[in-house]
Amino acid sequence: MMNEVFITRTAASLPLEPVGNERMEAVLGCIAGKPSRARRLVLRSNGIQSRHYALDPLTGEPVMSNAQLAAEAIRALGATGYIDCLAAATSSADQLLPGHGVMVHGELGWPQLEVVSLAGVCLAGTAALRYAAMAVACGAERAVASASELVSPVLHARNFEPESEARLAKLEQHPEIAFEKDFLRWMLSDGAGALLLEQRPGQGVSLKVLWIELFSNAHRHPACMYAGAEKMDDGSLRGWKRFGPEERMQRSLFAVQQDVRLLNEHVAPVTILDPVRVLRERRGLRAEQIDWFLPHISSMYFAPILERTLDEARLPIPRDRWFTNLVTCGNTGSASPYIMLDGLLREAPLQSGQHILMYVPESGRFSSGFVLLEVV
Repeated sequence: MMNEVFITRTAASLPLEPVGNERMEAVLGCIAGKPSRARRLVLRSNGIQSRHYALDPLTGEPVMSNAQLAAEAIRALGATGYIDCLAAATSSADQLLPGHGVMVHGELGWPQLEVVSLAGVCLAGTAALRYAAMAVACGAERAVASASELVSPVLHARNFEPESEARLAKLEQHPEIAFEKDFLRWMLSDGAGALLLEQRPGQGVSLKVLWIELFSNAHRHPACMYAGAEKMDDGSLRGWKRFGPEERMQRSLFAVQQDVRLLNEHVAPVTILDPVRVLRERRGLRAEQIDWFLPHISSMYFAPILERTLDEARLPIPRDRWFTNLVTCGNTGSASPYIMLDGLLREAPLQSGQHILMYVPESGRFSSGFVLLEVV
Protein backbone atom coordinates (compact mmCIF):
# COMPACT_ATOMS: atom_id res chain seq x y z
CA MET A 1 0.00 0.00 0.00
CA MET A 2 1.41 3.41 -0.97
CA ASN A 3 1.65 6.17 1.62
CA GLU A 4 -0.16 9.46 1.27
CA VAL A 5 2.11 12.42 0.47
CA PHE A 6 1.84 15.96 1.81
CA ILE A 7 3.81 19.11 1.09
CA THR A 8 4.20 20.45 4.59
CA ARG A 9 6.57 23.40 4.03
CA THR A 10 7.58 25.64 1.16
CA ALA A 11 10.40 28.15 0.78
CA ALA A 12 11.92 30.40 -1.85
CA SER A 13 15.21 32.23 -2.20
CA LEU A 14 15.66 35.21 -4.53
CA PRO A 15 19.22 36.58 -4.39
CA LEU A 16 20.18 40.19 -3.66
CA GLU A 17 17.89 43.16 -4.33
CA PRO A 18 15.23 43.21 -7.08
CA VAL A 19 16.47 44.58 -10.40
CA GLY A 20 14.00 46.78 -12.30
CA ASN A 21 13.77 46.96 -16.08
CA GLU A 22 15.93 50.06 -16.43
CA ARG A 23 18.78 48.54 -14.39
CA MET A 24 19.00 45.22 -16.21
CA GLU A 25 21.56 46.24 -18.79
CA ALA A 26 23.71 47.90 -16.14
CA VAL A 27 23.95 44.53 -14.35
CA LEU A 28 24.18 42.23 -17.38
CA GLY A 29 26.28 44.58 -19.51
CA CYS A 30 26.07 45.66 -23.15
CA ILE A 31 27.30 43.37 -25.91
CA ALA A 32 30.12 45.11 -27.82
CA GLY A 33 29.31 48.23 -25.78
CA LYS A 34 26.01 48.73 -27.58
CA PRO A 35 22.57 48.75 -25.90
CA SER A 36 20.35 45.85 -26.93
CA ARG A 37 17.77 46.57 -29.61
CA ALA A 38 15.69 43.61 -28.41
CA ARG A 39 15.46 44.58 -24.72
CA ARG A 40 12.59 47.07 -24.78
CA LEU A 41 10.57 44.97 -27.21
CA VAL A 42 10.98 41.86 -25.07
CA LEU A 43 10.17 43.67 -21.81
CA ARG A 44 7.09 45.25 -23.34
CA SER A 45 5.80 41.78 -24.22
CA ASN A 46 6.78 39.77 -21.15
CA GLY A 47 5.35 42.15 -18.55
CA ILE A 48 8.09 41.40 -16.00
CA GLN A 49 8.83 44.44 -13.81
CA SER A 50 11.54 43.08 -11.53
CA ARG A 51 13.75 40.04 -11.10
CA HIS A 52 16.87 38.93 -9.20
CA TYR A 53 20.44 38.28 -10.28
CA ALA A 54 23.12 36.68 -8.11
CA LEU A 55 25.68 39.05 -9.64
CA ASP A 56 27.68 41.79 -7.98
CA PRO A 57 26.16 44.87 -9.69
CA LEU A 58 29.58 46.56 -9.89
CA THR A 59 31.79 43.71 -11.12
CA GLY A 60 29.24 41.43 -12.79
CA GLU A 61 30.77 38.47 -10.95
CA PRO A 62 28.56 35.82 -9.26
CA VAL A 63 28.19 36.16 -5.50
CA MET A 64 27.17 32.51 -5.02
CA SER A 65 26.97 29.21 -6.86
CA ASN A 66 23.81 27.46 -8.02
CA ALA A 67 24.32 24.80 -5.35
CA GLN A 68 24.62 27.49 -2.67
CA LEU A 69 21.45 29.18 -3.91
CA ALA A 70 19.56 25.86 -3.74
CA ALA A 71 20.92 25.16 -0.26
CA GLU A 72 19.76 28.61 0.86
CA ALA A 73 16.18 27.83 -0.19
CA ILE A 74 16.31 24.39 1.47
CA ARG A 75 17.56 25.85 4.74
CA ALA A 76 14.70 28.37 4.61
CA LEU A 77 12.29 25.42 4.99
CA GLY A 78 13.37 25.30 8.63
CA ALA A 79 13.15 21.50 8.57
CA THR A 80 14.88 19.77 11.47
CA GLY A 81 15.60 16.08 11.87
CA TYR A 82 16.63 13.44 9.38
CA ILE A 83 15.72 13.74 5.69
CA ASP A 84 15.56 10.46 3.74
CA CYS A 85 15.77 11.83 0.20
CA LEU A 86 16.89 14.98 -1.61
CA ALA A 87 15.77 15.52 -5.21
CA ALA A 88 17.51 18.59 -6.65
CA ALA A 89 16.75 20.03 -10.09
CA THR A 90 18.29 22.65 -12.33
CA SER A 91 18.92 23.39 -15.99
CA SER A 92 22.04 25.39 -15.20
CA ALA A 93 24.34 23.35 -12.95
CA ASP A 94 27.64 24.85 -11.86
CA GLN A 95 29.58 22.05 -13.57
CA LEU A 96 29.16 19.17 -16.00
CA LEU A 97 30.19 16.65 -13.33
CA PRO A 98 29.40 15.75 -10.58
CA GLY A 99 25.62 16.01 -10.47
CA HIS A 100 23.90 19.08 -9.09
CA GLY A 101 22.16 17.13 -6.32
CA VAL A 102 25.31 15.94 -4.60
CA MET A 103 26.77 19.45 -4.81
CA VAL A 104 23.70 20.77 -3.00
CA HIS A 105 24.06 17.96 -0.44
CA GLY A 106 27.66 19.00 0.10
CA GLU A 107 26.60 22.60 0.73
CA LEU A 108 23.99 21.46 3.24
CA GLY A 109 26.38 19.15 5.08
CA TRP A 110 23.56 16.73 5.93
CA PRO A 111 24.28 13.12 6.98
CA GLN A 112 24.21 10.32 4.40
CA LEU A 113 20.95 10.14 2.46
CA GLU A 114 19.52 9.34 -0.97
CA VAL A 115 20.27 12.10 -3.48
CA VAL A 116 19.13 12.40 -7.08
CA SER A 117 19.83 15.10 -9.67
CA LEU A 118 17.16 16.13 -12.17
CA ALA A 119 18.14 18.01 -15.32
CA GLY A 120 16.33 19.44 -18.33
CA VAL A 121 14.71 22.85 -18.66
CA CYS A 122 11.63 24.21 -16.84
CA LEU A 123 10.10 20.78 -16.15
CA ALA A 124 13.14 19.58 -14.18
CA GLY A 125 11.71 21.02 -10.96
CA THR A 126 8.41 19.21 -11.44
CA ALA A 127 10.31 15.98 -12.10
CA ALA A 128 12.15 16.52 -8.80
CA LEU A 129 8.82 16.99 -7.04
CA ARG A 130 7.53 13.78 -8.60
CA TYR A 131 10.63 11.85 -7.51
CA ALA A 132 10.42 13.15 -3.94
CA ALA A 133 6.69 12.35 -3.82
CA MET A 134 7.32 8.81 -5.06
CA ALA A 135 10.04 8.39 -2.43
CA VAL A 136 7.59 9.30 0.36
CA ALA A 137 4.83 7.19 -1.19
CA CYS A 138 7.23 4.23 -1.20
CA GLY A 139 8.25 4.55 2.44
CA ALA A 140 10.55 7.54 3.00
CA GLU A 141 9.46 9.51 6.06
CA ARG A 142 10.60 12.89 4.74
CA ALA A 143 11.93 14.12 1.40
CA VAL A 144 13.00 17.49 0.07
CA ALA A 145 12.54 18.63 -3.51
CA SER A 146 14.37 21.68 -4.76
CA ALA A 147 14.75 23.59 -8.01
CA SER A 148 17.23 26.36 -8.64
CA GLU A 149 18.51 28.42 -11.53
CA LEU A 150 21.62 30.58 -11.68
CA VAL A 151 21.61 31.79 -15.29
CA SER A 152 22.85 35.34 -14.88
CA PRO A 153 26.57 34.47 -15.28
CA VAL A 154 25.74 33.01 -18.70
CA LEU A 155 23.60 36.01 -19.64
CA HIS A 156 26.34 38.53 -18.92
CA ALA A 157 27.66 40.44 -21.94
CA ARG A 158 31.22 39.16 -21.47
CA ASN A 159 30.11 35.75 -22.76
CA PHE A 160 29.14 37.26 -26.11
CA GLU A 161 32.19 39.45 -26.72
CA PRO A 162 34.19 36.83 -28.69
CA GLU A 163 31.51 36.66 -31.37
CA SER A 164 32.62 38.17 -34.66
CA GLU A 165 31.61 41.70 -35.70
CA ALA A 166 29.80 40.20 -38.68
CA ARG A 167 27.64 38.09 -36.39
CA LEU A 168 26.86 41.07 -34.15
CA ALA A 169 25.91 43.16 -37.17
CA LYS A 170 23.62 40.39 -38.33
CA LEU A 171 21.96 40.30 -34.91
CA GLU A 172 21.25 44.03 -35.10
CA GLN A 173 19.95 43.96 -38.68
CA HIS A 174 17.60 41.02 -38.16
CA PRO A 175 15.57 41.13 -34.92
CA GLU A 176 14.25 37.61 -35.52
CA ILE A 177 17.84 36.33 -35.23
CA ALA A 178 18.43 38.46 -32.13
CA PHE A 179 15.43 36.79 -30.53
CA GLU A 180 17.12 33.40 -30.76
CA LYS A 181 19.97 34.47 -28.50
CA ASP A 182 19.65 38.01 -27.17
CA PHE A 183 15.99 37.91 -26.19
CA LEU A 184 16.49 35.34 -23.42
CA ARG A 185 18.91 37.74 -21.71
CA TRP A 186 15.81 39.82 -20.85
CA MET A 187 13.57 36.88 -19.96
CA LEU A 188 15.50 34.71 -17.49
CA SER A 189 16.71 35.36 -13.95
CA ASP A 190 17.95 33.65 -10.79
CA GLY A 191 16.04 32.01 -7.97
CA ALA A 192 15.45 28.81 -6.01
CA GLY A 193 12.60 27.06 -4.27
CA ALA A 194 12.26 24.07 -1.96
CA LEU A 195 9.46 21.82 -0.70
CA LEU A 196 9.34 19.46 2.27
CA LEU A 197 7.25 16.31 1.69
CA GLU A 198 6.04 14.00 4.46
CA GLN A 199 3.63 11.11 5.04
CA ARG A 200 1.36 13.20 7.27
CA PRO A 201 0.13 16.81 7.24
CA GLY A 202 2.10 19.34 9.22
CA GLN A 203 0.86 22.16 11.42
CA GLY A 204 -0.92 24.93 9.56
CA VAL A 205 -1.58 24.58 5.85
CA SER A 206 -0.38 21.45 4.07
CA LEU A 207 -0.95 20.31 0.51
CA LYS A 208 -1.89 16.72 -0.25
CA VAL A 209 -0.35 15.50 -3.50
CA LEU A 210 -3.22 13.90 -5.41
CA TRP A 211 -1.26 13.22 -8.61
CA ILE A 212 1.62 14.40 -10.80
CA GLU A 213 1.69 13.74 -14.55
CA LEU A 214 4.55 14.48 -16.96
CA PHE A 215 4.31 14.46 -20.78
CA SER A 216 7.01 14.61 -23.46
CA ASN A 217 6.32 15.44 -27.10
CA ALA A 218 9.91 15.17 -28.30
CA HIS A 219 8.76 12.73 -30.98
CA ARG A 220 6.74 15.48 -32.65
CA HIS A 221 9.08 18.47 -32.86
CA PRO A 222 12.78 19.36 -32.86
CA ALA A 223 14.47 21.18 -29.98
CA CYS A 224 13.13 24.67 -29.34
CA MET A 225 15.24 25.86 -26.39
CA TYR A 226 18.84 24.74 -25.99
CA ALA A 227 22.34 25.59 -24.79
CA GLY A 228 25.72 24.05 -25.50
CA ALA A 229 24.74 23.28 -29.06
CA GLU A 230 24.02 24.81 -32.44
CA LYS A 231 20.87 24.09 -34.38
CA MET A 232 21.30 22.69 -37.89
CA ASP A 233 19.09 23.38 -40.91
CA ASP A 234 17.38 20.00 -40.48
CA GLY A 235 16.42 20.84 -36.88
CA SER A 236 19.00 18.57 -35.26
CA LEU A 237 21.43 19.83 -32.62
CA ARG A 238 25.19 19.75 -33.07
CA GLY A 239 26.52 19.47 -29.52
CA TRP A 240 29.43 21.39 -28.02
CA LYS A 241 31.73 18.34 -28.15
CA ARG A 242 31.82 18.65 -31.94
CA PHE A 243 33.24 22.18 -31.84
CA GLY A 244 36.79 23.26 -31.09
CA PRO A 245 37.57 25.52 -28.10
CA GLU A 246 37.79 28.67 -30.21
CA GLU A 247 34.60 27.88 -32.09
CA ARG A 248 32.70 27.47 -28.83
CA MET A 249 33.64 31.00 -27.81
CA GLN A 250 33.20 32.59 -31.23
CA ARG A 251 29.70 31.17 -31.56
CA SER A 252 28.68 31.90 -27.93
CA LEU A 253 27.79 28.24 -27.93
CA PHE A 254 26.85 28.05 -24.27
CA ALA A 255 24.37 30.92 -24.47
CA VAL A 256 20.76 29.85 -23.92
CA GLN A 257 18.93 30.04 -27.24
CA GLN A 258 15.29 29.83 -28.26
CA ASP A 259 13.60 29.23 -31.60
CA VAL A 260 10.84 31.79 -31.00
CA ARG A 261 8.93 30.98 -34.18
CA LEU A 262 8.72 27.31 -33.19
CA LEU A 263 7.75 28.33 -29.64
CA ASN A 264 4.88 30.59 -30.68
CA GLU A 265 3.48 28.01 -33.07
CA HIS A 266 3.53 24.93 -30.86
CA VAL A 267 3.97 25.57 -27.13
CA ALA A 268 0.30 26.12 -26.24
CA PRO A 269 -1.38 23.43 -28.35
CA VAL A 270 1.27 20.75 -27.81
CA THR A 271 1.73 21.22 -24.05
CA ILE A 272 -1.97 21.69 -23.24
CA LEU A 273 -4.43 20.18 -25.72
CA ASP A 274 -3.26 16.57 -25.83
CA PRO A 275 -2.21 16.32 -22.16
CA VAL A 276 -5.50 17.78 -20.92
CA ARG A 277 -7.42 15.28 -23.07
CA VAL A 278 -5.46 12.49 -21.38
CA LEU A 279 -6.03 13.98 -17.93
CA ARG A 280 -9.77 14.28 -18.48
CA GLU A 281 -9.92 10.57 -19.29
CA ARG A 282 -7.30 9.30 -16.82
CA ARG A 283 -7.88 11.62 -13.87
CA GLY A 284 -11.36 13.05 -14.45
CA LEU A 285 -9.92 16.56 -14.53
CA ARG A 286 -12.60 19.29 -14.72
CA ALA A 287 -12.37 23.07 -14.54
CA GLU A 288 -15.01 23.35 -11.80
CA GLN A 289 -12.84 21.39 -9.35
CA ILE A 290 -9.93 23.86 -9.66
CA ASP A 291 -9.87 26.66 -7.09
CA TRP A 292 -6.38 27.93 -7.94
CA PHE A 293 -4.52 27.60 -11.23
CA LEU A 294 -0.76 28.15 -11.16
CA PRO A 295 0.60 28.36 -14.71
CA HIS A 296 4.32 28.59 -15.31
CA ILE A 297 4.44 31.06 -18.19
CA SER A 298 7.68 32.64 -19.33
CA SER A 299 5.94 35.85 -20.35
CA MET A 300 2.59 37.55 -19.75
CA TYR A 301 2.38 37.61 -23.55
CA PHE A 302 1.30 33.96 -23.32
CA ALA A 303 -1.50 34.52 -20.75
CA PRO A 304 -4.31 35.22 -23.27
CA ILE A 305 -2.99 32.44 -25.54
CA LEU A 306 -3.07 30.03 -22.60
CA GLU A 307 -6.59 31.14 -21.69
CA ARG A 308 -7.86 30.50 -25.23
CA THR A 309 -6.13 27.12 -25.39
CA LEU A 310 -7.63 26.04 -22.06
CA ASP A 311 -11.07 26.91 -23.42
CA GLU A 312 -10.32 24.86 -26.54
CA ALA A 313 -9.16 21.97 -24.32
CA ARG A 314 -12.50 22.13 -22.44
CA LEU A 315 -10.77 23.24 -19.25
CA PRO A 316 -11.99 26.85 -19.00
CA ILE A 317 -10.44 28.16 -15.79
CA PRO A 318 -11.41 31.83 -15.20
CA ARG A 319 -8.56 34.31 -14.84
CA ASP A 320 -9.69 35.26 -11.32
CA ARG A 321 -8.60 31.76 -10.23
CA TRP A 322 -5.08 32.16 -11.63
CA PHE A 323 -2.05 32.97 -9.49
CA THR A 324 1.39 33.98 -10.76
CA ASN A 325 4.21 36.10 -9.36
CA LEU A 326 6.10 36.25 -12.67
CA VAL A 327 5.84 40.06 -12.81
CA THR A 328 7.69 40.58 -9.52
CA CYS A 329 9.89 37.48 -9.26
CA GLY A 330 10.84 36.99 -12.90
CA ASN A 331 11.12 33.81 -14.94
CA THR A 332 13.33 31.48 -12.91
CA GLY A 333 12.82 28.42 -15.09
CA SER A 334 12.53 25.16 -13.18
CA ALA A 335 12.35 27.08 -9.87
CA SER A 336 9.38 29.22 -10.96
CA PRO A 337 6.64 26.70 -9.97
CA TYR A 338 8.18 26.35 -6.49
CA ILE A 339 8.45 30.11 -6.03
CA MET A 340 4.90 30.52 -7.32
CA LEU A 341 3.53 27.87 -4.92
CA ASP A 342 5.36 29.46 -1.99
CA GLY A 343 3.89 32.83 -2.97
CA LEU A 344 0.36 31.40 -3.14
CA LEU A 345 0.63 29.93 0.36
CA ARG A 346 1.83 33.26 1.72
CA GLU A 347 -0.64 35.52 -0.10
CA ALA A 348 -3.88 33.61 -0.79
CA PRO A 349 -6.70 32.87 1.66
CA LEU A 350 -6.57 29.08 1.22
CA GLN A 351 -9.29 26.88 2.67
CA SER A 352 -9.31 23.18 3.46
CA GLY A 353 -10.59 21.09 0.55
CA GLN A 354 -9.59 23.54 -2.17
CA HIS A 355 -7.70 22.21 -5.17
CA ILE A 356 -4.60 23.69 -6.81
CA LEU A 357 -3.64 22.77 -10.37
CA MET A 358 -0.07 23.54 -11.44
CA TYR A 359 0.75 23.61 -15.15
CA VAL A 360 4.42 23.59 -16.13
CA PRO A 361 5.34 23.67 -19.84
CA GLU A 362 8.89 23.30 -21.11
CA SER A 363 9.88 24.55 -24.54
CA GLY A 364 13.12 22.54 -24.60
CA ARG A 365 11.42 19.91 -26.71
CA PHE A 366 7.80 20.58 -25.81
CA SER A 367 7.20 18.76 -22.55
CA SER A 368 4.68 19.63 -19.85
CA GLY A 369 3.71 18.65 -16.35
CA PHE A 370 0.51 18.91 -14.32
CA VAL A 371 0.26 18.67 -10.52
CA LEU A 372 -3.00 18.48 -8.57
CA LEU A 373 -2.85 19.38 -4.87
CA GLU A 374 -5.53 19.53 -2.16
CA VAL A 375 -5.38 22.05 0.68
CA VAL A 376 -5.39 20.38 4.10
